Amino acid sequence: MNLHVWKWKLVLVTLACVTVLAAQEPDNSEQPKPAGRGIPSLGDANTQDENPVEDPLAGWKADTAPLTGLQTPSIGNPELKHSYWVPGLQYGSTIQNEPSGNGSSGDWYSSNYFVGNLSLLEEWSRSQLALNYSGGGFLTTQSGQNNGWYQQLALGQNMVWERWQVQILDQFSYLPQSQFGFGGGTGLGVPGISGSLGPSVPGIGGSVLPNQSIYAAVGSRYTNSFMSQITYQLSRRGSVTVGGADGLLHFTQSGSIDTDSYIGNVGYNYMLTKNDSLGVSYRFTSYHYPGQSQSMGDQVSLAWYGRKITRRMALQIYGGPDITNYRVLVNNQKQTVEGNGGISLSYAFDKGGLGASYFHALSGGSGVLIGSNMDQVTFTGTRRLTRLWSVQGNVGFAKNRPLTSQSGTQGNGYNSIYAGGGVNRPIGRDVNFSLAYSAQIQNVNPTVCAGSGCSTSSTQNMITISLQWHTRPFILP
Repeated sequence: MNLHVWKWKLVLVTLACVTVLAAQEPDNSEQPKPAGRGIPSLGDANTQDENPVEDPLAGWKADTAPLTGLQTPSIGNPELKHSYWVPGLQYGSTIQNEPSGNGSSGDWYSSNYFVGNLSLLEEWSRSQLALNYSGGGFLTTQSGQNNGWYQQLALGQNMVWERWQVQILDQFSYLPQSQFGFGGGTGLGVPGISGSLGPSVPGIGGSVLPNQSIYAAVGSRYTNSFMSQITYQLSRRGSVTVGGADGLLHFTQSGSIDTDSYIGNVGYNYMLTKNDSLGVSYRFTSYHYPGQSQSMGDQVSLAWYGRKITRRMALQIYGGPDITNYRVLVNNQKQTVEGNGGISLSYAFDKGGLGASYFHALSGGSGVLIGSNMDQVTFTGTRRLTRLWSVQGNVGFAKNRPLTSQSGTQGNGYNSIYAGGGVNRPIGRDVNFSLAYSAQIQNVNPTVCAGSGCSTSSTQNMITISLQWHTRPFILP
């Protein structure tokens, strides 16, 4: 069935559930919640008094997303006093060399991005809409590459009743290269207005998103991930989560493999303490490759542990068996059994923060392979040096191993690395400047990489400059 049909079915199912819940769930609050207040949590109503006015956490909203859901955990976000929208303009420039190897000359070229930005936050008594969008085009001096478009979107809708929570998330991008390390940590790599004015939109889990961690896939590509999930609180400590998602990775030129994926997820969450929780879940993912005979059905049963300390730390650990069924035999097997698991950590301190994640899972193949067993690790860090200057660094590593012989592809597969760092500085109240360097390294097992123009290793260096201007926020009534 067409991908867009599935997506609209998910939307219609979610909206139908919301309508039923709104009609059935009584509103026991005496007065509507002011627009500037955060979305109430799913915990016991008596816990609302645990943070008195003088508590420094009173100005922060806790992350109330379910442990076994499809989104990434966070330390929460600041509680803003107004709903608002803010537009802006951005200029970005990347100066980079052709990847060494693969028969390229290694010449340097530049790509100049001209972008419009928009961020919006709208809060009601029991729901919140957050949106970050960047769109425009780029001009490039790269030989053989045409000028093109640049689009990124992150959208989140959160609705809460007495026992119900509904989340709708969408992440879209149209970029001339892989999103894995794109932008070098500057404002060019994220949608919307950078800094505190960009409202926090929950991220979709790394193992759920269409993966792009193989740099051998070249050319412009668009990717989209849509997620909706509903959580019902069974008791003061227990809740159940049901959700679905679909994702696509499609390329605008021939030579790469398009991927469509559909996900169903159900989980049970149990609060051990105010900060600690446990969970179990079942997830089914279906992978399809337009024009290819292969498709895969992946079933994962997971056990979860999570710890969240608002404004300080978010930890998530999960793991379990992974059963994959193939439409076309893989190594003369119809089914394989492996493991699936991961860990993510976000930690904030007074002048910065750290983030780390790792997961092992079946992947769609990143546009190069028809499925792969993947391990991916990422580290990020930020620190404020002075009142104006801040510094950031990021490192990522991904290993993709092919599932079977694919046109001579056997062995250890593709190792992809990105590493870099940069500085950021506001200029006045309405302009932000950022400068970063990053390197993208691709190591390929010789039995995977075949052909006269193929190298077992390639390196690309990139310098990114971003200058972003925005207006003052426009307050919404």
